[in-house]
Amino acid sequence: MPIHRLPPETVNRIAAGEVVERPASAVKELVENALDAGATRIEVQADGGGLTRILVADDGQGLSAAELPLAIERHATSKLSPDDAGDYDLLHIATLGFRGEALPSIGSVARLSISSRAKGSSDAHAIFVEAGAVGAVSPAAFPDPHGARVEVRDLFYATPARLKFMKSERSEAMAIADEIKRQAMAHEAVSFTLDLDGRRTVRLPAETAGPEGRLARLSDIMGREFSDNALALDHEREGVRLSGFAGLPTYNRGNAAHQYLFVNGRPVRDRLLQGALRAAYADFLARDRHPLAALYVELDTAYVDVNVHPAKAEVRFRDPGLVRGLIIGGLRHALAAAGHRASTTVASAALGGFRPGGYQPPPSGAGYSAWRQGGWQPQAGGALAAAVQSIPGLTEVSARAEPNWEPHWQEGGVAEDGAPAPVFDPVDYPLGAARAQVHETYIVAQTRDGVVIVDQHAAHERLVYERMKHEMADGGVTRQALLLPEVVELDPAEADRVVAKAEELAALGLMLEPFGPGAVLVRETPALLGETNVQGLVRDIADDLAENGQALALKERLEDVCSTMACHGSVRAGRRLTAPEMNALLRQMEATPHSGQCNHGRPTYVELKLADIERLFGRR
Repeated sequence: MPIHRLPPETVNRIAAGEVVERPASAVKELVENALDAGATRIEVQADGGGLTRILVADDGQGLSAAELPLAIERHATSKLSPDDAGDYDLLHIATLGFRGEALPSIGSVARLSISSRAKGSSDAHAIFVEAGAVGAVSPAAFPDPHGARVEVRDLFYATPARLKFMKSERSEAMAIADEIKRQAMAHEAVSFTLDLDGRRTVRLPAETAGPEGRLARLSDIMGREFSDNALALDHEREGVRLSGFAGLPTYNRGNAAHQYLFVNGRPVRDRLLQGALRAAYADFLARDRHPLAALYVELDTAYVDVNVHPAKAEVRFRDPGLVRGLIIGGLRHALAAAGHRASTTVASAALGGFRPGGYQPPPSGAGYSAWRQGGWQPQAGGALAAAVQSIPGLTEVSARAEPNWEPHWQEGGVAEDGAPAPVFDPVDYPLGAARAQVHETYIVAQTRDGVVIVDQHAAHERLVYERMKHEMADGGVTRQALLLPEVVELDPAEADRVVAKAEELAALGLMLEPFGPGAVLVRETPALLGETNVQGLVRDIADDLAENGQALALKERLEDVCSTMACHGSVRAGRRLTAPEMNALLRQMEATPHSGQCNHGRPTYVELKLADIERLFGRR
């Protein structure tokens, strides 16, 4: 078949298939045009999942009558300017759009109308495009002083085959709502509204530019509880700045839907974010739980390429390792600074479990006693191994209860002037003073304005785990030599990636070296793992390196072993504790980072405010 040129209409429809995949893609392009035009108010309407009608109205700079015909020509844009030599620089793109493909692509597959009034102009004009056929510019009515109104009807009617691949109207409408929310999170100073089939779905007023306004916008989208359970990030390294908010480990979800990355104000999807979040939260969440995060990366436009995806949904960093390391480091710093803090949703869930009148008296019968309900029986062999004890007094035999115990703690003994030191009331500690132990599992403590309930096993497990990690980091990982070194066959590219990380893996106790093309030789493994499947371990590491650029598999296996050891070496449920033991546990929790959640992301304590408790009993 001889080579021939395609007609312009066919070329435009091919291009439209890349740029406008679905109605949400059209909305994305139109909203980005409005943002580039300096809009502070964007209104979106969509009917029939966006396939019947889409309207995007803004108060931006608007278009003049002379600019309207150019706006619908391919590769015509106001966002790129030539330099003195007449060259266009594609390495310093500071706008969301730059290709000049969106409007002509939409116009080639739908019925497109644009009405606009340029800022400072008294007249408004409109232009119509139907399946690529361009009409004349004509005067038009326009309700606002300046801005643009872009209406798209019968999307993909000119390409019926594309319509067959559309999902249900509900799915397409949800995709549009998600796109509006992502754009709104990236631009908190712009107000957004979205109407779906005549019903107001999203209404986000403009917020003050900056962290406070950004957090308010994120809370409107990700849930009101997010602001109470978010950790602020603000770090900079080698010209790259990371800001935003990440949720506490105990405030998590069952999927990764609420993980967002914005690069220079552009919402992007990047595997780098998921890998970084997984690495940062590996110690705190089970593998099937996911944190909430909205991270904003700002860097020189020369160090990020946004021209790598037709829909501009992906970017490529010149130094992805720097960005990834900054995200992981920033998240870990924020998590460490959170200390023993746990999410407020834990207390809300606990309060929601209380129902007035829900108490049922125990069945009557001989021998019933409230003192025996908890099964208070001494346990033989309750002493714990000294190697995992970090709280004084936990190996002592404790009494069933501590009658008449009152705290009279003093700090400093005698002041410098010889006067007695002031008495410090333990209820002023963040986790308060221990008052009781119930069911030999939970510690009840009193704070100045509420009650704290601590799971003694989960709390001590976290304390032991953190100490084991610290010791492992200080002394390195003990290695054990294999009786017969094991050869692991890999793809040549995988083998090269693994060998390139040999030094990092050696620090984790895995000694390996190249063994010809496409193979590595393993000589030593971490002693903590015991007898392990070397083949599976190395292949998991190779997969992690290919996906995330870091050997997470080995770290996670070591952490799982430490977690298991900490679980077996911690205070078990059913262990009776004295008041000094309970208070010692509370004080060490306050001094230990991440003690608010166990190794699987579950809370170690619940705090109930006195005001909430009073509401339960109608006292407020």
